Amino acid sequence: MYKLRDYQQQAVANVIKFFQKRREPAVIVLPTGAGKSLVIAELARIANGRVLVLAHVKELVEQNYEKYKSYGLPAGIYSASLGKKEGIQKVIFGGVQSVARAADDFFNNFSLLIIDECHRVAEEGATQYQEVIKKLQDRNPKLFILGLTATPFRMGLGWIYEYSQTGEIKTEKKRFFKQCVYELPLSYMIKNKFLTVPIKVDIPVTCYDFSALTEKDGAYTISEVEEILKSQKRLTPLIIKNVIDITDRYNRQGVMIFSATVKHAQEIMTYLPNGEARLVVGDTDIKERNEIVNDFKERKFKYLVNVSVLTTGFDAPHVDVIAILRPTESNSLYQQIIGRGLRLSSEKKDCYVLDYTGMGHDIFAPEITDKRPRKDTVPVRVECPQCSFENDFWGYADDEGNIIEHFGRKCRGATQHPQTFEIQPCGFRFRFKLCHACGSENDITARECEKCKAVLIDADTKLKQAKLSKNAHVLTPDRITFEERIDKNSNPFLEIRYYDFDGQYISEAHFFNHPSSIKKFNINFLRSHLRRPELAVDLQTPKDVIRFKLLFRLPAFVIARKQDKYWKITEKVFAEELAR
Repeated sequence: MYKLRDYQQQAVANVIKFFQKRREPAVIVLPTGAGKSLVIAELARIANGRVLVLAHVKELVEQNYEKYKSYGLPAGIYSASLGKKEGIQKVIFGGVQSVARAADDFFNNFSLLIIDECHRVAEEGATQYQEVIKKLQDRNPKLFILGLTATPFRMGLGWIYEYSQTGEIKTEKKRFFKQCVYELPLSYMIKNKFLTVPIKVDIPVTCYDFSALTEKDGAYTISEVEEILKSQKRLTPLIIKNVIDITDRYNRQGVMIFSATVKHAQEIMTYLPNGEARLVVGDTDIKERNEIVNDFKERKFKYLVNVSVLTTGFDAPHVDVIAILRPTESNSLYQQIIGRGLRLSSEKKDCYVLDYTGMGHDIFAPEITDKRPRKDTVPVRVECPQCSFENDFWGYADDEGNIIEHFGRKCRGATQHPQTFEIQPCGFRFRFKLCHACGSENDITARECEKCKAVLIDADTKLKQAKLSKNAHVLTPDRITFEERIDKNSNPFLEIRYYDFDGQYISEAHFFNHPSSIKKFNINFLRSHLRRPELAVDLQTPKDVIRFKLLFRLPAFVIARKQDKYWKITEKVFAEELAR
């Protein structure tokens, strides 16, 4: 019988604690190599009532079944691919395709459903997973549902669950899985020597340019990827030559190459040594695929090329080179791919990661929900001034890691009641749009006020209307200046000028001679212009503002409207407000 590691035992304990209070679908997030099958086995072993463990491929069904059997306990398999359809044991390990077609009486008397690679439930929507879940819930209204995955963030969808046990709201959208009750970072596994050390090799040759894909919202299509690869076809032979050179020079044992499409994989195969490479794609016959994988594990060839089929349920500990030639939608998927080379083996001390995508993913970086605003931004950790939760946002930092600017909008922190597990979001907004009707704070891209439902004009519409108006002027600022001046009544005021590239400017004046004037300045200028809005304080004089001028940022556009003989600034539009 296997002995659970501390983190595996903690994951099991967290599941039990959560299900004692809530009957909502929950998630465990464990990186590749963390032993998901052992956690599944332990939960199935201690469960009161019958347990169904679902997976989408026979390799996972078999792997999970074997781990459970190692406890010396009986279990059944319900999978056409494995040639068994057993349904009377306490614990059943099934393939979702086969279980979905099972007779109605198969679904009786289950207390726990465990779904391996559970991100597929959220991705596929009303398909076989949902069909199985509905049949189980109809017959077992008190059913508990637990999912396990290494990739909880999916491109085009976002997070597959709503709340994390770390105290973070992952998404405000409704998800099938409500809470992640345990998450283990990849860095923990490597630091504690449960996985091999990955070494990201600086590539001396060129990389593909997939920037056109990262600049669009949503998942990208095969045709879009193929179009990019077609325009950069001359790069592939150079890249493969580099992979071979590194493999030979450093005497590497096993190389997995992750290609973007079937056409791409077939092209890659033409540049690899004869007899030393095999290809696995989605359409590869199951029997042939098994033979290829087994031959690779037995080291009968060195290079295994695949197209999106060996990111899960694959274990070849001798792999010591991962070559990534495909765009990856998220950091968690990138980490999962690298995980194929991090299994421990007595014959290797590290695994080379050769990344030819130029997408800038980091092996250890957190997954940031927001779209990356600019290519040169980096992950920064920002503490909320209201609840002290540390948010991961995109931003800029100096060489010592001090934050210069960030693009976070709303704190994702939340508190959870220790008894009821009810969640209370913090809700603090770093940047916001004020409703003209009720004064409530809204997200900067909101089209409707959350509180009073008044229509809010978006930034793009404001710009379009201003450009069409004879009485409006739109300036694209190149620089900003701050000067203290004196009015005709000897009152000091602050003049702020916005200059365009031609040296033309428009200005605004702010007085500080009354508490209401200071408040007005803070609302109209300070919060929106600060590179770090959480540091906002009440500045009392023009000199205070001038002293902190380096903390302020430029708007993307300034809109001014004619009032009598003068231009008055009425709106400012910042980059994050614009549609991309």
